[in-house]
Amino acid sequence: MAELAAVRAQEYATVYDELIEAAARLDMLRRLEGNAVDAHATAAMHAVRFAATMLWPVAPEGTPQPGFRHDTAWQVQLIAKWREAALEIGPFEPERPVLRVVTDGQRG
Repeated sequence: MAELAAVRAQEYATVYDELIEAAARLDMLRRLEGNAVDAHATAAMHAVRFAATMLWPVAPEGTPQPGFRHDTAWQVQLIAKWREAALEIGPFEPERPVLRVVTDGQRG
């Protein structure tokens, strides 16, 4: 049983490190010209950071804390942003087609 716990702890550490690396890559990719950010890449980055935050308490002792804000208040703010993404509102709202009134040209 101790061997299983050791393997599990090592896997948690590996996955945690991979999540931290993925979050860093997404942070780089989300940056656009003129200090703008891509909303979708930003949401994905925060999702990966959230996963790392959830995994950190079960990672082996000595695993460094996430290098980003991970308190409960911040997690609640992320949930609100993910709601916007899921409902396609706010910055996640898809571009709507332009509607035009078309007439047959026979108005009198």
